Amino acid sequence: MSRFGRPIGLLRSLLIYYGDPLRHCRLKKLYRDFIRPGDLAIDAGAHVGNHTRAFLALGARVVAVEPQPLFAGFLRTIFRRNQDVVVVEAALGAAPGRAELRVSTRTPTVSTLDGDWQRRVSRAESFSRIRWDQRIEVAVETLDGLVAAHGSPALIKLDVEGAEAEVLRGLSEPVPLVCFEALPAARDAALECLDRLVELGYEQLNRSSGEQAALGPDWTGPDAVRQFLEDLSPGSREQNIFARLESS
Repeated sequence: MSRFGRPIGLLRSLLIYYGDPLRHCRLKKLYRDFIRPGDLAIDAGAHVGNHTRAFLALGARVVAVEPQPLFAGFLRTIFRRNQDVVVVEAALGAAPGRAELRVSTRTPTVSTLDGDWQRRVSRAESFSRIRWDQRIEVAVETLDGLVAAHGSPALIKLDVEGAEAEVLRGLSEPVPLVCFEALPAARDAALECLDRLVELGYEQLNRSSGEQAALGPDWTGPDAVRQFLEDLSPGSREQNIFARLESS
């Protein structure tokens, strides 16, 4: 690994997630119906904190979970004076312990715990130049552990590169909203996550395509979302799937 790989990866992420000044506004608009002041949000796969910033702007307290030491350190630095943010340097899984994280130093957004996910997406054209050139051991915590330590969240955002279903196996009780990223190149992982959400009792789903950060007009059942995911071509844009509990 080049000694320049890490700073280049961080700079690349900062340009992607902070380079567009309207991105922050779009995220706030996307989540404003789901977060009230004082609510807790869990940002799993917090990376450079763009979702954390949006949740804070809506008045939430945030547990920002990030396993990559460089990015966890960055989060601790930028939020060091904000008492509404707790940074947890760990991955999430079905049980606490340790695990091997496959890191792409130049494209760190695709670092993953899931070797099968890595192999699947490697076959997609959009991932053809990505290299996972480092492996590090990281701590693993569970969503149940975070709930016990910090309280029950109004929202859990998952962006954990194929490990979403495994992370949700570490959650015993559903929360009002869960959202996760689904890549067409790894639809099996997305479908597995969808199945786990159904097991947890989620029956109302919606989606946002790519960077649009806008939900569709209607919430649908799991079968419609499953069919949508199965029909996506491998070269389609990533999708963000939202699952909410039945409205009372």
